[in-house]
Amino acid sequence: MTEKLTQEQAEELVRQQLIYIGETPDREGLIDTPRRVVKMWNELFIGYDKSKHPKVSVFRNGADGLVYDQMIIDEGNYYSFCEHHIVPFFGQYWFGYIPDPHGNIIGLSKVARIVDYHSSKLQIQERLVNDIIEDIFTELCKDNVPRPIGMGMVMIGEHLCKTMRGVKKKGQMTTIKLKHAFLDNPVVKSEFLSRCAI
Repeated sequence: MTEKLTQEQAEELVRQQLIYIGETPDREGLIDTPRRVVKMWNELFIGYDKSKHPKVSVFRNGADGLVYDQMIIDEGNYYSFCEHHIVPFFGQYWFGYIPDPHGNIIGLSKVARIVDYHSSKLQIQERLVNDIIEDIFTELCKDNVPRPIGMGMVMIGEHLCKTMRGVKKKGQMTTIKLKHAFLDNPVVKSEFLSRCAI
């Protein structure tokens, strides 16, 4: 594994990049830019720090007297970086699952935290949707309880590596990851996908 740069080394790297693109890093507006960029990197790329993985609490289905075995859907936004050009891609996601009556339930805020964690590294959208689903599925299977009946995610993203460079065409990419009933049961699959803006 490559040794991590120090703060000073990372700031010098940014200074050299500024020089490469034709800037003068010592001019008034850029003097503090290397420090700000490195500070931003530490915030935007927390996905590389395993200690920052969200603490995920799950709840036993029925523990509060209500057993829920219908579809649960959450939606939200995400922001990530293309691993090919290190420019942003971002958009919306829809996550859904059907908990087993004897399994676990996850709080929807935890879904958003897992999305943010996996988005906070260089990614491709196909891997991102897969990583999120597999992570949540694993969390819901803790304590050897029955697995969720089904789970799925739809993710739509605009990729600035396409929009602002190269072909310079606006467009959206859609990736879908389905497991178990969401993949195998046409009724469940149709219900979930009909709730997503695709």
